[in-house]
Amino acid sequence: MEHKKLDLIKDLKNKDPKLIKLLIGFDGFVDEIIHVVDKRMDSANFKRIDTIEDFAKRIQKASGLSTNIELVPVVKKIGGNGPIMCNAMSNAGAKITYIGSLGYPTLNDVFKSLEEKVKVYTIENPGHSDALEFDDGKLILGKMSSLTNVTYEQLINCVGEENLEKMISEIDMFATVNWSMLPNMTDLWQKLLKNIIVDLPKKNTKPFMFIDLADPEKRESDEIVEALNLLKEFGGYFRVILGLNKKEAYDVANVLNLFDEVSLKNMQVSLEDLNQALYNYLEIYGLVIHPVDRSCCVVDNEFYEETGPYVAKPKLTTGAGDNFNAGFMLGMLLGLKPNQALLTGMSTSGFYVRNARSPEYQELIDFINDWHENLI
Repeated sequence: MEHKKLDLIKDLKNKDPKLIKLLIGFDGFVDEIIHVVDKRMDSANFKRIDTIEDFAKRIQKASGLSTNIELVPVVKKIGGNGPIMCNAMSNAGAKITYIGSLGYPTLNDVFKSLEEKVKVYTIENPGHSDALEFDDGKLILGKMSSLTNVTYEQLINCVGEENLEKMISEIDMFATVNWSMLPNMTDLWQKLLKNIIVDLPKKNTKPFMFIDLADPEKRESDEIVEALNLLKEFGGYFRVILGLNKKEAYDVANVLNLFDEVSLKNMQVSLEDLNQALYNYLEIYGLVIHPVDRSCCVVDNEFYEETGPYVAKPKLTTGAGDNFNAGFMLGMLLGLKPNQALLTGMSTSGFYVRNARSPEYQELIDFINDWHENLI
């Protein structure tokens, strides 16, 4: 592993992320990071509930009775898979256009900082997420009625068909994320394929397309299968990569009946077998899975796995997966090997959870060096 980090640092120093051109969409959330009070000592001090398990016990005790749970807002920030991924990749220096639900008809103040770094088209008001953070995970309570208006028709109304076609024809990566919370996303994908993408000039090297379903558990199985089958159609025009966290990967494999249900629910299927089976079914360029302490991928039918810089007490976890996706795709776009891209992904998210912000490009390199020196 140690030589891998040193080789990665050398390779990153010889790359220029400013040459990368990206288009990302289409969601947008205002995230409110919240701690849950366990015991309050006085008006200024309290002990938080540290784990989801302890929070669940507190709720369970109220069954048949009632209880009062105090929530303490910590920070209000840019939210949504797209804006967080966009923010992380812009910090690395990539040239980005973002189309999403950032406020309509004018930009929500939370996204002003994003507008300073990337070209923005806003097509609808954002959703709102209350993110209850714990040491072992997070509970995201979403209010998202505005996102039903994220449609192909609204996209064209705000951006223009010719303009959108020009943008897609010029980029190195098209990322469309948070499928689960955008109820009209499958229809939007179908119309993009039919009205714009089929007319794009073919390139010798296909651009990347990154997809993130974003916890599809609440969607119907037939909807999930329909969306996943569309990825094969995009594969005629892009090198399609699907990103999943560990829970999502097992859930999707269950929907697709790739293994027996008991083995999947108990997570007895190995990550390698899971990754390879999903890759084989989808017939796409790559599939990446990111548990908390490691990550793995199958790219061009070869499996890679790397362990990560785990931290027990993160400052912020909401957005960690989006930062991993940003770092992984940054590595792929820079022409790194897939195992190196896994390391850039985990280093980007590792920096984020420790510092509650995404790294600049040099900070990413410095973090990898500190990881190599066992300083983190």
